[in-house]
Amino acid sequence: MQLLKPENKKNSPLPLLAVGTFGLHLFTLLLLIFHGSMLQQLGRQLTPQTLVQLVDGRTITVDAQPNLERQPEAIRRFVGETMSLMLTWSQQQPPTQVWEITSQLVADDFKEKLKSKITTLNPDSQFENVNRGAENVLVIQKVSQPTEIGNGKWKVEMLANQLIFNSYDKLGKSVSFNRQILVRAINEPATSLPNAALPSQFAAYRLGEARLEIYNICEIKDNNCSGKPNQALP
Repeated sequence: MQLLKPENKKNSPLPLLAVGTFGLHLFTLLLLIFHGSMLQQLGRQLTPQTLVQLVDGRTITVDAQPNLERQPEAIRRFVGETMSLMLTWSQQQPPTQVWEITSQLVADDFKEKLKSKITTLNPDSQFENVNRGAENVLVIQKVSQPTEIGNGKWKVEMLANQLIFNSYDKLGKSVSFNRQILVRAINEPATSLPNAALPSQFAAYRLGEARLEIYNICEIKDNNCSGKPNQALP
């Protein structure tokens, strides 16, 4: 029995090794948690979120998008509704008034070029002096999905017809209006809403909230359609 006592007093290294391994694993776990929290904070800083209130009163948090990004449907809606608003007029809403309202949705360096072209939509009338009883309605058949042609710039193809009526032609006539529409993102809305706004002014204001503008319009078969207004609408 005496001979066995010294052997029982010897300490085994296994418990110490187990404790050390557990401590190392615990330290590694805490380090991973710390790094994860730092990455989450960095991600929130790089992609800030915005609180959005829905029409039913609910609120959601969404990731902010870069300033030059726009959803395809937003671009298509802007093009279709802007062109419809711009190329539809009557005695109650003469073309000069329509142009004054909708030209806010057009780039400054393209306004005169575009106006000079839409003044003669009806060969028998001028934009500033529409025949009595004349009406123009744009009927859109198709607006294509936008094609990105640059940073914050897109091209959309529109197939449409202009229906032109006047006092001596009640049946009217149809003129093809197939065009490539070039739009780009802008930083601030170009439209403002006056007091006692007309329905068309309110419509233009809502379209302006998309922060887009038309900067060129070309014939549908123009293979050289670019952002230069002097090459537009041949």
